[in-house]
Parts: sequence; C-alpha cells; structure tokens
Amino acid sequence: MPRTWFITGTSSGFGRHLAEQLLERGDRVAATARRVESLDDLASRYGTRLWRAALDVTDTATLRTVVTRAFDELGRIDVVVSNAGYGLFGAAEELSDEQIDRQLATNLTASIQLARAVIPHLRRQGGGRIMQVSSIGGQVAFPAMSLYHATKWGIEGFWESTAADIAPFGIGVTLVEPGVARTGFGSTSADMGAALPEYDDGAPGQLRRMIAGELPPLPAPGDPAKIAAAIIASADGPSAPLRLTLGSDAYTLATSALRERLARLEEGKDLAHSTDADDVAAHQPSGSA
Repeated sequence: MPRTWFITGTSSGFGRHLAEQLLERGDRVAATARRVESLDDLASRYGTRLWRAALDVTDTATLRTVVTRAFDELGRIDVVVSNAGYGLFGAAEELSDEQIDRQLATNLTASIQLARAVIPHLRRQGGGRIMQVSSIGGQVAFPAMSLYHATKWGIEGFWESTAADIAPFGIGVTLVEPGVARTGFGSTSADMGAALPEYDDGAPGQLRRMIAGELPPLPAPGDPAKIAAAIIASADGPSAPLRLTLGSDAYTLATSALRERLARLEEGKDLAHSTDADDVAAHQPSGSA
C-alpha cells in the first residue's frame, strides 16, 4: 500500500535520492526545499504524488505552517524525514558569531522544532515514524568540525530522550548515521570559517586545502542512493531501530570510538566509586570500588 512521506532538504543529497526512489515506487512525497523550483522535474514526472513547499527550516513559524498544511492536505503522513542540514568547518575561533548561529539553527534547532511540529499530528493519527538524518559525526569527533559535531551530538541526545517520551503513542524514531558519502557534502554544501595563520599547518588548514582541491579528498565510500534505499527499508520495517549506522567507514569509526570510550570508563571505575557519599560507599559490595 502506498505511503506518504514528509522530507526536508530535498533539493540534493540524501533528500533528493529519497524523494526519487519513493516516487518511483508509487509513494506520495511531501517535499520541502529552500528552492522549490529544484523539484520541477519531479513534479512534471509524478504530478500530484509530489506535494511541495518552499521552506527554510530555520524559519520556525513557516516550518509549523508548512507541516500543518501538509497534514491537512494529505490527510496522513506515515514517515517524517528530518534531513535538511549542512557542514561548517574550521577551528572554533575561526568561526564568526553569525556562522555559529546559523549552524546551530539549521542542524539542531530546526530539527528540534520540526519534531515539535510533527509529533502532535503523529500522536493524533495514532503513530508514525520519524527518521532523523544525523551522522557518524554524532558518535565520533574530528578536528576542525567542532560546531558540526556539536549539532549532531546534540540532536542525538535530543532524540534518545524524546524517542522514549513518544513511544507510547506508536511513534518510532531512528537516528540515521551515515559515514562519508558521495553527495558533495564537503564542497557544495559546506561553509568555512575565516582562516587564521596559526591553524595553517593543523587540521583546519589541511581541511581547507582539501576542500579547495589542493589536497586529495577524504575517501567517500558511501553510495547516497544505497543509503537512501536503506533508510526507506528501515522505515518500512515493523520496528524502529534507534540508530541506523550506514557505511563501512561509519561502522569502523563508531566501533573504535565506543570501544575506546568504554576502555577509558573502565580505567576510571575506582575513581568514580570513590566520590560517592560515605553512607553510599558503606553499602557497596566488597570489591566494587
């Protein structure tokens, strides 16, 4: 049976691949993009099965209006995909206040506000699925990407909490964590801080030269079409995994980071127990500290 999807950021990247694959298989897609004309070719091909609206996700009032219109006009939305976002690169002090505000507003605040806008509709209709496009950058962190990681770690924490709140209403949540994919993310949809000479020889300078084409690019093993297909398959499944790690690089990086974090946690076990109040420590099993 055809399903109805609401997807932000459909002009390119994962959002575009999702819209194309869903329309091709016969589903309905409510697609938003800052430049709605970027969807003209899909509209001419699929007609009324493509519902579209211009949307800058940082405009919260318009975001709420667009969500309400989509639910009112389409009747039911089965899956919401929060996909809009971009990367901001550079050392923390290289970034302007405006760049920081825009990165947080686009990747973090807008995703939270989209959740707040759609959850009441999904709750009233008896359930649905939310797919939040995060990143393996929500599990690991690299130099020169501090603000990007702040948004991805932030949205992971938001959803890990909120997923439990809304599960009783039949709403499933999945954090999608792709690795580096061939979407042009690091060049066509990235912003850079103003270069400071102090960082020229470090990771910020190397990343800047990589994006400029002066150094070989990072390996990008991820196929965006396959990643989109995996997102669709997961949303079609009977239950929602909290996390969907996609890409061999994502799996390797997450595995290494989590093992390292657990090892450091175990090393600090005695210190952690030593800071308990005396009345708690007195009741600890022998050898637990």
